[in-house]
Amino acid sequence: MARPVWNGTMSFGLVMVPVALYPATKSHTIAFHQFEQGTSDRIRNRRVNERTGKEVDRQDIVKGLDYDDGDHVVVAQEELDDIAPGRSRSLEIQTFVAWTEIDPIYFNKSYWLAPANKDYAHAYYLLVKGNGRNGPGRHQ
Repeated sequence: MARPVWNGTMSFGLVMVPVALYPATKSHTIAFHQFEQGTSDRIRNRRVNERTGKEVDRQDIVKGLDYDDGDHVVVAQEELDDIAPGRSRSLEIQTFVAWTEIDPIYFNKSYWLAPANKDYAHAYYLLVKGNGRNGPGRHQ
């Protein structure tokens, strides 16, 4: 089975069910590795200081943005964390809608939502059945 891309809790009113989100499609692109010709030796990319030619540890690297005339501004990870949208481990269901009511422009990628493990399968099933349909996006 595929690995979940997200784990969290789905809630509807007072009911909370641990869930996992799985990609519904599989990428068919091929990811190649690099090898030295004539050997089976892998080639690795290293982070090297452009001016000195010396390798730099990952912990000593910061992010920055170039702007006019080669100047740049360095952005601290804390600043990026402050402006990033909040991450959550919960999904709160406000209402159920038929999939035909959603504009397809919002369908960038498809995912499957499933109970986090078999211990929660019954609670998840009851939550899905509680929407008055045979399951998400399905009509009787």
